[in-house]
Amino acid sequence: MENLINQVFGLLNKSWWLEIMTASPSCGYFFGPFDSESEALEQQLRHVKDIEYQGHEVLLVSVVRRQAPEKRMVHYSEAA
Repeated sequence: MENLINQVFGLLNKSWWLEIMTASPSCGYFFGPFDSESEALEQQLRHVKDIEYQGHEVLLVSVVRRQAPEKRMVHYSEAA
């Protein structure tokens, strides 16, 4: 029952997030939560530069409204 309540609350409690996908390694990074889409867009370049500085190739950047991800970094090879 608690899990159901958490899921319903999570659907109502959506925030703005940056999702950044990289090529090598094949990962997805989530940054946020942000109060607005414009706030997420303002922070986008800073987070992309941080990832590129670590030597990762950024493939895609998306601003999405969603509930909090379970993990802030997902290795796609492990998720498959």
